[in-house]
Amino acid sequence: MHNEAQDISFIINHLGEDHASYFNAIAPPIIQTSNFAFETVADMRKAFEDEMGGYLYSRGLNPTVDILRKKLAALDGAEDALVFNNGAAATFAGIVANVKAGDHVLSVTHPYSWTAHLFDKILSRFGVTVTYADGTDTASFLSHAQDNTALIYLESPNSWWLDIQDLRAIAAFAKPRGIITLIDNSYCTPLYQKPIELGIDIAMQTATKYIGGHSDTLGGVLCGTAAMMRKIFNSEYLCAGNGIQPFNAWLLLRGLRTLPARIDRITASTQKVLAYLKTVERIESLIFPLDPSYPQHALAQSQMKNACGLISFYIKAQEIQEIETFCNSLQHFRMAVSWGGHESLVIPKCAGIPQAQFDPLNPTHRLVRLYVGLEDPEFLIRDLEQAFRSIGLL
Repeated sequence: MHNEAQDISFIINHLGEDHASYFNAIAPPIIQTSNFAFETVADMRKAFEDEMGGYLYSRGLNPTVDILRKKLAALDGAEDALVFNNGAAATFAGIVANVKAGDHVLSVTHPYSWTAHLFDKILSRFGVTVTYADGTDTASFLSHAQDNTALIYLESPNSWWLDIQDLRAIAAFAKPRGIITLIDNSYCTPLYQKPIELGIDIAMQTATKYIGGHSDTLGGVLCGTAAMMRKIFNSEYLCAGNGIQPFNAWLLLRGLRTLPARIDRITASTQKVLAYLKTVERIESLIFPLDPSYPQHALAQSQMKNACGLISFYIKAQEIQEIETFCNSLQHFRMAVSWGGHESLVIPKCAGIPQAQFDPLNPTHRLVRLYVGLEDPEFLIRDLEQAFRSIGLL
């Protein structure tokens, strides 16, 4: 009988590991070497001919990194994976490997800032055009595809408005047309959403977040077919030299051991924080994909096993100082970018705009994102209560 929990436990704790080869140590070693030696010229020649088939230089493959690659690919249900120094590097490689001059990219609106920079500032210099469209309306979104569309870029859910896309429908549209689909799956991780199984070609996640889990290292992952990963490895991966280093890979392996326990606890705590936030009268609206109030709740349930720790909400505020005072008053939610670590975080959208440009009629200016970490939920709720009291929003 298939048991997904057993599969995950095997992948995380056993797959890719060969304890006998490193003195039966429980934790795999960090193979902190720049290059690898060969016994014969023939062996070296073979490595030159196929660098992905063995170990030549740690810019390419490395034994510590390979253990991580195997685990991450298996968790995503993919044939292979590549691990990068960070998520932006992974996204860059996955996109650049699949477009050329004259191609068109269809992207969801408001993608991650450095992905937008890649589209608008870099690819535009080389004759690649991009159309941004609302991915929550599948028919409208796909109507923006063109004859020269080579790639569809998705973020589901994305990291601010938590918008989702119908992954099955988009994959079914793209595959017969030869359009590559790439998704940022950082919000869910492959434990809570499996884009490859839904037909998406390339699944990316920022391992900096839930995979690492301790806010002490960076990483990015691409998962897909063996052919696709080899294509990227032999070009963008090796040429840019942005593969992850052995020590950082080891930290991600360490974080991976506790991933199921951490995200299950975070998810349970998030539900309690969400229930509290629903009682705050001057929160205009809450955004959480698996809450019944979420506009795409049925779709979210159909393709997401669960949700983790991000909640966005709109504060009713006439002045930017109200939002700033609320965020400044939080004592246990640290103000920082990113998410996925042990610590709870807050970030207001208005931090990215000059104070003089604040417009209370623009909901985006009043958007606040919380990340619920591993602290006790009652501890976090008390912190939110006192911060709301500081601006009279109870």
